[in-house]
Amino acid sequence: MTLDGLDLDALDRYLRENGVPRRGELRAALISGGRSNLTFDVRDDATAWVLRRPPLHGLTPSAHDMAREYRVVAALADTPVPVAPAVAVCEDDAVLGAPFALVEYVDGRVVRTRDELQTLGGPGAIDACVNGLIRVLADLHAVDPAAVGLTDFGRPDGYLERQVKRWGGQWQYVRLDDDPRDGDVERLHSALAQAVPTESRASIVHGDYRIDNTILDATDPATVRAVVDWEMSTLGDPLSDVALMCIYRDPAMDQIVNMPAAWTSPLLPSADELAQRYSTMSSQELMHWPFYMALAYFKLAIIAAGVDYRDRLAGGGASPHQVGQTIAPLIAAGLKAISA
Repeated sequence: MTLDGLDLDALDRYLRENGVPRRGELRAALISGGRSNLTFDVRDDATAWVLRRPPLHGLTPSAHDMAREYRVVAALADTPVPVAPAVAVCEDDAVLGAPFALVEYVDGRVVRTRDELQTLGGPGAIDACVNGLIRVLADLHAVDPAAVGLTDFGRPDGYLERQVKRWGGQWQYVRLDDDPRDGDVERLHSALAQAVPTESRASIVHGDYRIDNTILDATDPATVRAVVDWEMSTLGDPLSDVALMCIYRDPAMDQIVNMPAAWTSPLLPSADELAQRYSTMSSQELMHWPFYMALAYFKLAIIAAGVDYRDRLAGGGASPHQVGQTIAPLIAAGLKAISA
């Protein structure tokens, strides 16, 4: 059997040749795909796995590095950070046409939409879930990279400066011709470049942390069974991770992900409250917090511009989801944050 991006016969041979126990015929279903990595549910008669590989088109190796994503998951196995048990990573394109990583399937619930969030229970259950999520993020940032073999996983020195430069450079690829937002984007970019603080400290950062990038326990929403989607992880400043988690509360996320997202729900604490809970749980002060929030708004604005750019290409010049309307307000919020 062959699915787009997954040849089960080839995968079966790979698993048997590499000593992964097998029983019965392999079967699979696509969990998610598109612009991000393709994710498949793969099973035989005894075991379930999750396989991730880069998208079929528009490959950008730095953003879809399977070995890198697998490495951080494997490294975190014996830490307080819940991750799916690592099984195998294959960097040989000859097997499936692209590198891939295989981890054990983790049973639980993934909460993406507001309706799914409400199924967790009343306000108490949702609040406990938020505390559980923040605790896991604090636990991640408390892991010593050297102790888990990740000393060379990134370059924490100069991380914030590189982030400002990187996201500013991305704007040039996704902006409109004669873009009326150029002035405000440049003002925010310049303000960030002039305000870069010394990094708060160095840690492993997830880079895309919010509720829908975790698997919650099926019956206890306060328990995170696994953190997933590690493709943006590196060594960097943990407060940048926290700020982006907070900014994902902005209603603009609904248009960016094209659904009423769970993390924008009014049932959740405000961005300020999330930050304060993290500070309390991690015993880390929110020094230079306006900078981190402004940088997070800047990132989200450029992410939105990238989605809008791809939508315009696919739609012949028109964005069907109107994601572009979120860019100016996000830049304005960043300018307001940096001047606070």
